Amino acid sequence: MAKSFSITRVSAFWGRLNSSFWFVPTMMCAVAVGLSFLLIEVDTRLGVGTVSEFGLLYTFGPEGARAILSVIASSMITVASLIFSITMLSLQLASSQFGPRVLENFMRDRSNQIVLGTFVATFLYCLVVLRSVRGTADSSFVPHLTVAFAVVLAAVGVAVLIYFIHHIATSIRIETLLAQLAADGCAAVDRLFPERLGHGPLHYEDEPAADRLPNDFDAGSERVSADASGYVQNVGMDALMQIATEHDLVLRIETPPGRFVTEGECMITAYPRDRVSDGIAESLRGVLVIGRDRSVNQDLEFAIRRIVELAQRSLSPGINDPTTALYCIDRLGEVFGRLSGRDLPSPIRYDDTGQLRILTEVIVIEELACNAFSAIARYGTSDVDVGDVPKFVELR
Repeated sequence: MAKSFSITRVSAFWGRLNSSFWFVPTMMCAVAVGLSFLLIEVDTRLGVGTVSEFGLLYTFGPEGARAILSVIASSMITVASLIFSITMLSLQLASSQFGPRVLENFMRDRSNQIVLGTFVATFLYCLVVLRSVRGTADSSFVPHLTVAFAVVLAAVGVAVLIYFIHHIATSIRIETLLAQLAADGCAAVDRLFPERLGHGPLHYEDEPAADRLPNDFDAGSERVSADASGYVQNVGMDALMQIATEHDLVLRIETPPGRFVTEGECMITAYPRDRVSDGIAESLRGVLVIGRDRSVNQDLEFAIRRIVELAQRSLSPGINDPTTALYCIDRLGEVFGRLSGRDLPSPIRYDDTGQLRILTEVIVIEELACNAFSAIARYGTSDVDVGDVPKFVELR
C-alpha cells in the first residue's frame, strides 16, 4: 500500500515540477556550478605546461581571462532578462487570446525552461570561475581549460537564443497550441481507456452496478472526507485496490478526477464501518490528490473543455475568428475518434479472486460529445462555416 501511495504522490508532485519555470533552470545551474569546480580541479592537476601544448586553449592571461568571463557573465544575465520578459509577454498574450486554462502548456514547455536555464547557468558558471582567476605578484593561476569552456557555453548561448526566437514564434500559433491540446486529450484517452481495464466477470455485466453493493452499504459505511478544498487531480486506483483487498473493504469513489470538493466533503465511502480505522481512513484520503486547479492527467472532460473554450473564444464578437473554431472541431474529432476505438471500462473493480472492491463513475461518450459540440453550436449557429456543427450532436 505504501508503495502505491508513494507512486501516486510522486506522480502528482512530478507533474507540478514539470509546469514550473524554476525546476529545470535550477538543476542546470547546479550542474553548471559543479562542472565549474570540476574543470578548475582538472586545470589545477594538468598545470600550465600541459595546457600550453594546445594553442587554442593557452591564450588567456589573468586580465584577459577576467575580461572574457566578465563579458560573458554580463551578456548572459542580460539575455536571460530578455528571455524572461519575452516569456512573460507570451504568457500574457496566451492568457488574453486563448484563455487562462492553456497557460499550463506554456509553463511546462521544456524548451522555454531549457533556454532560460542555459543563460542563467552560464552566468553562474562564469561567476564561479571568475573567483578562481589569480594574477598577483605572489601567485598566478588561470584555468585555461575552464575559461575556454566558458567561451563554448557563450557560443551555445547564441545558438539557443536563435532557437528560442523561432520556438516562441511557433508556439504562440493557434495550430501549434491546438495540436498540443489534442495530444493531451489523446494521452488522457490512452491512460483512462486501455482495452479491457476494469471489466469484471461476464455474467455480471448485465446487472446494474449499484445492485452489486451490499444491501446495507449506505447505512453501514464510513465516509472519508476531504481535509482541504480543491479539485481532485489524481485517484490512485492501484493503491485503493490494495487497501480494499488488505482490509476486506468495499469502496465507492464519490469524487472522480475533475470534481471540486470542499473541506469536509465525502470523497470515499468505505464498507463496512467497523473495519475502517483512523489510519485506514487517512490512507484512503491520501490516495486522492487534491490541487488548486484541474489537471488533464486523469480528467478527459477538462482536456476536451480546453479545446471547446478556445472555440468559444474564437466565435465571440470581439475576436470573430470562425476558422479557429473549425480547427477546434477538427481536433475534437481527433480526440473522440481515438476514444471511439476503445473498450469503455466497467464502473466495477474486482480483485484477483472476483470479489467486488471498488465502485466508481465512468465517462459516457455520448454525453461528453454532446456537451462539447453543443457548447460550440450555441455560439456558432449563426456562422455559415460553423453552422453545421449541430449535426455532430445527433449521436443517437
